[in-house]
Amino acid sequence: MNAPAAGRSRRWPAPGEIPVGLRGGTRPDSILRILEAAISARVRWLVTLHGDGRRDNPIDEYKTRLVVTVRTTVAGDSDVVGLELRAPDWSDLARWYPGAHIDLHLPSGRIRQYSLCGDPADRRCYRIAVRRIPDGTGGSNEVHDDLPVGALVGVRGPRNAFGFVEPGRSTHVERVHFVAGGIGITPILPMVREAERTGLNWTLVYVGRERRTLPFLDELTRFGDRVTIRTDDECGALPTADDLLPPNVRSGDAIYCCGPVPMMDLIAARVRSEPGVELHAERFSAAPVVDGRPFRIRLARTGRIVDVAADRTALDAVLGVDPRTPYSCRQGFCGTCAVHVSDGEIDHRDNLLTQEERDAGTMLLCVSRAHSPDLTVTT
Repeated sequence: MNAPAAGRSRRWPAPGEIPVGLRGGTRPDSILRILEAAISARVRWLVTLHGDGRRDNPIDEYKTRLVVTVRTTVAGDSDVVGLELRAPDWSDLARWYPGAHIDLHLPSGRIRQYSLCGDPADRRCYRIAVRRIPDGTGGSNEVHDDLPVGALVGVRGPRNAFGFVEPGRSTHVERVHFVAGGIGITPILPMVREAERTGLNWTLVYVGRERRTLPFLDELTRFGDRVTIRTDDECGALPTADDLLPPNVRSGDAIYCCGPVPMMDLIAARVRSEPGVELHAERFSAAPVVDGRPFRIRLARTGRIVDVAADRTALDAVLGVDPRTPYSCRQGFCGTCAVHVSDGEIDHRDNLLTQEERDAGTMLLCVSRAHSPDLTVTT
């Protein structure tokens, strides 16, 4: 995805580079060194206390293991928890840019993706925020209930499927408008900070049920009237497209939005016919199946036949008979649900696999389908 940008460029610290001290020196401040050493020792103690250290722990198979160092409540109704993740030795983490997410490999074996919502310049910390979904698939409940300070968690990434490109890469964009719905603020928040830092002409509409349910309101108040907060209880109705977008959408606008599917569809329908308007979006869930035809999947390991309805994904059908089937994004960009097809013709609908991988018979169950009546897959 392309993103708008203009203004001065940022110099990111090189890997291993020591940041400038508080007084402008080239050495870290001695007080910061002392504090960092104390906190690092505390974290190592907590890792020892909470981490079981067993080799069969699901997170042991992943290269990056991070420790939960901070837990905070980031919405007034307390159903959104913020986590800060750091390396156990306090070393630098992989750099990232606004819009990026990480794969969280939870102790249960579940894999879930969460947007990074902290400061990309802080190489020591990843920050995420997770809303509890009581009737969901269990990932958010596990984050809330089973990841105390000191817990170890496997991490892959960061990766970016919702990129906000660095300043100077898109000269035709004149202004940027952000739309966030509830927890959809998480990938938008770093973009807002970057837009403000680089002097872009930007605005944000942030919507939700009630103010107390909206995360990070305190961090957005400093931006003044650039930010519009709109809640259903205060306005007495769900927002329309006109409520979500600038009053005069025009060529040269770039719109970034993240939130519930109905909100995204509303915005897409409004700007689809506007020439010269960029729309960048990240969904909470997979898009509905379009132009689907029924087919069957034969699971090579068990020989079981699974019927896939025209309006159902192959992943949902397989999960119905094998709940252990791994998956994460449900949108065709993470690769967690990849399987091998030994017989049949695949209808590839992902944005991840290379042509070589497709030719080798790799298929992503969450979005891809079949051109032939039957597929034989190995999960």
